[in-house]
Amino acid sequence: MLRQDGIEGLVVDPKRVRNFAKSAGQLAKNDPIDAEMIAWFAETFIEARGQAYDAAREKLAQIVSARQALIDVQTSLRNRTEHSTPDVVQKMQNRLLKRLAAEIAKLEAAIAALIKTTPRFAELAEIIESVPGLAGGTSAGLIGAMPELGQIGNKVAAALLGAAPYDDDSGKRRGVRHIQGGRRKVRNVFYMASMGAATRHNPVLKAFYDRLIAKGKEPKVALTACMRKLIVILNVMIARGEKWDAGRYEVSNSARLPPSACTP
Repeated sequence: MLRQDGIEGLVVDPKRVRNFAKSAGQLAKNDPIDAEMIAWFAETFIEARGQAYDAAREKLAQIVSARQALIDVQTSLRNRTEHSTPDVVQKMQNRLLKRLAAEIAKLEAAIAALIKTTPRFAELAEIIESVPGLAGGTSAGLIGAMPELGQIGNKVAAALLGAAPYDDDSGKRRGVRHIQGGRRKVRNVFYMASMGAATRHNPVLKAFYDRLIAKGKEPKVALTACMRKLIVILNVMIARGEKWDAGRYEVSNSARLPPSACTP
């Protein structure tokens, strides 16, 4: 409605607004208070502009989200079929799995068609899918959920994905760094893609992963580092409009954005 009336809007995490209110000592919550806190939040963080509204990208994001929801149901149902159940239940589960597979295929076809017929999406998909280990599902997820790629700094890209480690220190205490925040849905998809790339499909990322494991890192820690490295590489590739080049992103190299593509 706001967009239809030509009014600029910004989508933010509701938790940020609620935590902002609590930090100001406002513990009560009702509609008038919420409106006041939202307005105050917007005034305080006015520099945090969102991406311009893009109907095609929103449509893509919705289809990608629907596909992932069906895949989650499919995975849950497949896990249930591993247990012993009566024949009537097994047959019902098999019918549902066939129907789910058909519906997922339809959504994947719709995603592929939308990307193919949208030139800027097709260009991004070609760059992303040039990376060994990344396929259509991953590229569609990134195009739909992370439109900022190629326009931001590397640290910001990692933070948006939710792959940036944050300090937990106080005085002389040095806590363990943990990732937090970011865009959970696309991070989950990207984590699985990174796992395949780091352990099988991408020699550069596999060498990086193996080096971390050799240093004693836990597999999940190493995979998170690979995920962070890969999103930075993609950020650089998209900023430059370049496809994958294994020689450019060897383990010893650090992927950097050109000055013109970096933001403060």
